[in-house]
Amino acid sequence: MPGTASLIQDIDKKHLVLLRDGRTLIGYLRSIDQFGNSLGCLILNHLPLQFTKQELLAFFKITPSLFSPLLKLAANLVLHQTVERIHVGKKYGDIPRGIFVVRGENVVLLGEIDLEKESDTPLQQVSIEEILEVQRVEQQAKQESEKRKVQALKERGLSIPRADTLDEY
Repeated sequence: MPGTASLIQDIDKKHLVLLRDGRTLIGYLRSIDQFGNSLGCLILNHLPLQFTKQELLAFFKITPSLFSPLLKLAANLVLHQTVERIHVGKKYGDIPRGIFVVRGENVVLLGEIDLEKESDTPLQQVSIEEILEVQRVEQQAKQESEKRKVQALKERGLSIPRADTLDEY
């Protein structure tokens, strides 16, 4: 089945959803709204991450045969028993979110999780507090690095426009 109709066979299966803002959700797909007015495309070549397609599929234990890289998703999704997974380095933590409604336009990646391989991961699960602290430290380090880069460019007479001043489209 082409397009969103192919998602009907995935209802009640565990899925990973990567959102446009970089968040990762894991939950059971309970419903889709195939007539939604939103539009999102699952185009792995344009992911805003440092992962290759194969690394991403391996990291999240998604079987390639369960995954259509050219699926055009124009559907809103309802996930049940959802957790938001935060991963930093070799650690990860899950924040329970419950029922989660996702607009189709915010979906970057959607894939079924292979339940047999799900627990086979080299990553270490840590508490929510610990992963949030590690994430905060990493974000601060990135900000400091960015400040040093901007300062070095400024000293050389160059400037980079700030991301918040650029148009999104």
